[in-house]
Amino acid sequence: MNVTTRTLLIGGLTAGAVGMPLWALVSLTQAATRDGFDLTRHPLSMLSNGDLGWLQIANFFLCGLLTIAGALGLRRADAGVWVPRLLLVNGVGWIGAGVFVIDPGDGFPAGTPYGVPAGMSGMGVGHMAVGAVAFAALIATCYVLGRRFGRAGERGSAVASYIAGTALLLGNGWAMTGGRYGSLTLAVGAITAMLWVAAVTARYAASMRRTCAQ
Repeated sequence: MNVTTRTLLIGGLTAGAVGMPLWALVSLTQAATRDGFDLTRHPLSMLSNGDLGWLQIANFFLCGLLTIAGALGLRRADAGVWVPRLLLVNGVGWIGAGVFVIDPGDGFPAGTPYGVPAGMSGMGVGHMAVGAVAFAALIATCYVLGRRFGRAGERGSAVASYIAGTALLLGNGWAMTGGRYGSLTLAVGAITAMLWVAAVTARYAASMRRTCAQ
């Protein structure tokens, strides 16, 4: 592997390690500061609406691109067959979530009528569809990582992978059934899975740096 290839590989892995934590940081900062937003009632995707909606849309696009870069890096870093593929799907899903903006509702943005909207626009349906694909891919990534770590005898990492995937599975499931505080459980589950996958990607990046330094 030549110097240019190694640099691109490490750069891709680093991008993948940064993308999802950055998305979480930008999203939670907006959730805490934007007028009318309540994480116990509004999903983080709803931040794509309003005057500052462009910021969350850009956040989705950036996260998607960085995740795709990480997936390509993992493919070259011997992370197995399915982890890079699933993360590639997840990254495309993040971009799709930026293209298809979720409908406003339940008081956000400020001035929007309270309560669940009577119907859903085509954009809203598209957002739900790409979001379902992105989350399914992320959950599967965590479970595949759990199996991979388990086979390698890394029990702690295997358990963490299964916990992260299950947190998103349950959080998303509760939100989809209209459970109380569903948007909050979804956010907790999604961010848990995202941070774990980012940590694993960072681990591969560090391993590649050590290998290249030898």
